[in-house]
Amino acid sequence: MKSEKKLPVFTLGVEEEYQIIDPETRDLRSHMSKIVEGGKIHLREQVKAEMHQSVVEVGTNICQNVAEARKEVSFLRNQVGELAARQDLKVGSAGTHPFSKWQDQQITDDERYHHIVNELKDIARSNLIFGLHVHVGIEDRQTALQIMNQACYFLPHIYALSANSPFWEGRDTGFKAFRAKVFAKFPRTGLPEYFDSVQSYDNYLETLVKTKCIDNPKKIWWDLRMHPFFSTIEFRICDVCLTVDETICITALIQAVVAKLYKLMMSNTGFNIYRIALIRENKFRAARYGLDGQMIDFGKKEEVPTKDLIMELLDFIDDVVDELGSREEVNYVHEILKNGTGADQQLKVYEETQDLTKVVDYITSKFQKGI
Repeated sequence: MKSEKKLPVFTLGVEEEYQIIDPETRDLRSHMSKIVEGGKIHLREQVKAEMHQSVVEVGTNICQNVAEARKEVSFLRNQVGELAARQDLKVGSAGTHPFSKWQDQQITDDERYHHIVNELKDIARSNLIFGLHVHVGIEDRQTALQIMNQACYFLPHIYALSANSPFWEGRDTGFKAFRAKVFAKFPRTGLPEYFDSVQSYDNYLETLVKTKCIDNPKKIWWDLRMHPFFSTIEFRICDVCLTVDETICITALIQAVVAKLYKLMMSNTGFNIYRIALIRENKFRAARYGLDGQMIDFGKKEEVPTKDLIMELLDFIDDVVDELGSREEVNYVHEILKNGTGADQQLKVYEETQDLTKVVDYITSKFQKGI
């Protein structure tokens, strides 16, 4: 019998955006520059400024597997935590701050950010949100585009597991993941439309640049995109997670979905491509209810508990996780299903205390948990 072909190495890159917190007021503090400058010696390009000075972004080096990604994310969280402590600050990881107001936040003095604010005004100024971006390496652009088209179906499932932004400007929004609703004000966000070829994708980008809608393709801010400069597809839909365990679980899930879709493609077995208008319905349900609601099973054309669909997702990827070496990390999904998402945990603290500063304390207490 012919042995099954091995999967290629699906390299990983993980980017997280963190909150810089004043330990007294628990409000956001515009001290990103001190942390970034302090980190340049050890972290070089792995720590970056973001548009708001109360946000710090970190990014791993290219990782060969999820074990490497865990080491890198753990190292970066430790380093940023230590740099913040030297400035008498704390760091937290959640998709929105429970009560800080964007009007109080300083914009980073950088030409790129000034340009974005000048173009988008209050849409940019109010974009005080914190995300998790996961890159999966795929060399061939046509393969990457096909996987991007197919992987859109699974974005709401993954999004529901990462839900970690229930509060906005001191209010319980009623959403488990409100961050995407804030970001939706930006142009060229949300779920990507279907492209039938790399040429049609490139023509789209070329038209936007030529007509001065954008000055470079990085200003396509979709939930999932082919990266314009790296040989990766980048999953951008997720809220940043409370803990390293959750971040690595989401990373492992994303890698496994890509690997499984690739495996199906190589065996000439296509995965159904569903209309973005339908997937958008599931994305809304994921944002609103997290794991506690129902999503649509498009094959059956009926509502199904979100947790059931996530169990189906685990079955779908089961035959690739051992080869990827990520079974333990993927299995952490069961812990999220049992203990709730970051949003569920934040809401529980608020329900018990009726105090949003206690929610902030909970967020910061989880930042280096499990490292």
